[in-house]
Amino acid sequence: MPPERRPWTRDELILAINLYCKTPFGKIHIHNPKIIALAEKLGRTPGSVSYKLANFASIDPSLPRKGASNVSKLDKEVWNEYFNNWEEMAFQSEVLAGEAELTPKETAFPEGKTADGLVKTRVNQSFFRKMILASYNNTCCITGINIPELLTASHIIPWAASQEHRINPQNGLCLNALHDRAFDAGLITINENWQVIVSPQIEKHPPEAVKLITEFKNKKIQLPKRFQPSQEFLRWHREMVWRGGGKNSTTSEEKSDSQFC
Repeated sequence: MPPERRPWTRDELILAINLYCKTPFGKIHIHNPKIIALAEKLGRTPGSVSYKLANFASIDPSLPRKGASNVSKLDKEVWNEYFNNWEEMAFQSEVLAGEAELTPKETAFPEGKTADGLVKTRVNQSFFRKMILASYNNTCCITGINIPELLTASHIIPWAASQEHRINPQNGLCLNALHDRAFDAGLITINENWQVIVSPQIEKHPPEAVKLITEFKNKKIQLPKRFQPSQEFLRWHREMVWRGGGKNSTTSEEKSDSQFC
């Protein structure tokens, strides 16, 4: 039986979903070096791997348009397993990728329960960053800056506030370092119309000192090709983090113990 006709295993599908999450949507094709590398490891053709990634696009609910539709029962089962348990499955997929030498293994900590937790946190944070930057095509959704070294995968609901949504890509925004800090501090937020809202706290400062923030007031963010940020999570940010005055004027430090529900 030719390699491309061989049924996909669960582990192979997990590796394919891992790559799907970290690949910009327009780069799912047979010439992508990472698709070629995965194909070689799996003993498959680049066409087979790229088509599998397109199959995942057809069942990705975050996409407004669909890709290929030849999806197997196992494809759907593994997809649902992955997307219903980001925390565990992201880590598991990165471990498999490390074992296949598709991504660096995390070996900086000795064995032990605490060390294992630290490794998992670091691996998942790295995965989240790669996934968010890929979704936004390595571009800040507010300013359009496209220098990866200046970009951050910013959590809408902070890491400490909701374990369930730490790795959920719909809990992420691609921001440059300045606007990431402003978002975390509640000095800017995003409204229901995807517009940047600036806190009155910012506007108390001299205009020339805060121009890099205020010039984007009311501007619509650039939405990603997939994994569009959740309006539910953004509402949480507006209510619990944004320093909008009145009942929402407390600082982000005062709200750090708030829990998402």
